[in-house]
Amino acid sequence: ASSVETDGVSVSVMEGDSVTLLTGIKKKQEDRIRWYCNDTRIAQISGDPSKTCTDVQCNEGTERFRDRLKVDHQTGSLTITNITSTDSGVYQLKIFSSNSISEKTLSVSVH
Repeated sequence: ASSVETDGVSVSVMEGDSVTLLTGIKKKQEDRIRWYCNDTRIAQISGDPSKTCTDVQCNEGTERFRDRLKVDHQTGSLTITNITSTDSGVYQLKIFSSNSISEKTLSVSVH
């Protein structure tokens, strides 16, 4: 099994709680932000609020998170409510700016 580099960020959460995964940035209007869980896109924010999606809209009907995702349009942070053990895994943040792409990887474990 290969290990995934997680930028040293590990989050431990009790089942049923909520967790907010922070971007650590102030989002600019033109920035596009994508969140992935175990390589599946689960949320996306772009400059156009009508193009924001979470879970079902992003993944052609995958309902793993079923209305449990909230995205902060100011920061791009992702909140998962009523978290379950199946939400454990590697979460990846990609920020597409006008001249660069930033990535951040976090490990989430649910107990």
